[in-house]
Amino acid sequence: MKIPAANLQRALEATRPDCQARLEEMFARSQFILGEQVAAFEREFAAHLGARYAIGVGTGTAAIELSLRDAGVSSARQEVITSALTAPFTGVAIVSSGARLRLADIDPDTLLLDPGDVENRLTRRTAAIVPVHLYGNPCPMDRFAALARARRLVLVQDACQAHGARYRGRPLTDYSPYVAYSFYPTKNLGCLGDGGAIVTDRATVNRRLRSLRDGGRRGGQVAVTAGVNSRLDEMQACYLRAFLPRLAEWNAQRAITAALYDGALRDCPGVRLPVRSPASVNHLYVIRAARRDRLRDRLARHGIGTGVHYPVPLHLMPAFRDCGLRRGDLPHAERACREILSLPLWPYMTMSEALEVAEQVRRFYR
Repeated sequence: MKIPAANLQRALEATRPDCQARLEEMFARSQFILGEQVAAFEREFAAHLGARYAIGVGTGTAAIELSLRDAGVSSARQEVITSALTAPFTGVAIVSSGARLRLADIDPDTLLLDPGDVENRLTRRTAAIVPVHLYGNPCPMDRFAALARARRLVLVQDACQAHGARYRGRPLTDYSPYVAYSFYPTKNLGCLGDGGAIVTDRATVNRRLRSLRDGGRRGGQVAVTAGVNSRLDEMQACYLRAFLPRLAEWNAQRAITAALYDGALRDCPGVRLPVRSPASVNHLYVIRAARRDRLRDRLARHGIGTGVHYPVPLHLMPAFRDCGLRRGDLPHAERACREILSLPLWPYMTMSEALEVAEQVRRFYR
């Protein structure tokens, strides 16, 4: 049995009629940039998340960058702290905003950015914090929001892996005015290319970001501010509108598969399960595995795909060597990168497929 790390085909088949209907609407209107599909998706996505506004942009990276720029965090004299355990695009977004990247360690139990370590690393130059809701597991936003208020810092949430997640039953926009999402194809809510969005409850933020994403224009041909060209594509909005009504169902399926893995692997020697909040939307199912690379090779020989999210912490990546940290400075993130392994998880994955993956993991350690 071949079991890929991710499989989009079943979800695409389930939504094919809805996708086709949206595409036909788009072609009938013949407006392919910032048309009705994007506008409708923005309204529907905001409502789904319990927010007032959503602004579609080109990528999740752009969503973070534009959020920082809109908040006035765009100078090399300003520092932005985020997690060392995240996709490099979080760091790319911060650097692209014009600010300096600074990194903090993770909580070794949850793998999420540690608020205590962030607080210890704040300086007079710190302007913003970017907590990452890694693997769909929400960060402790009450602590980050309190820290941001106390130190007068901008708070931008990287929710690029957390579509549909809430924290303590409340929308993420209750904790900060900027929540960034990615619609990369393998996300809980993905399109069939690149895409992203910023979600906010603030009308002023909504107006400014709509201008920033469109070259700094405000509906005409005159740029009134230094914006960028990063707009959600009309065709991708068609797919997103077809997929969005299934998001809650797909997240529930992910939770069932994750719970099945939990039960099968909780007492497996060599495997440590990160602590996961009940609010997690289970974007990835990640274990900490002894002899990770050998386990991964064995699974591959049995037709089971896996991933490593992520193999190198940001402070050890060549692109971010000027972040001021060296090997050994963030021990929890560094160790996690040597151990983490993402097992297959996607909507419509069968119970037998998940049990086969778990059984092969157990056999390796036996």
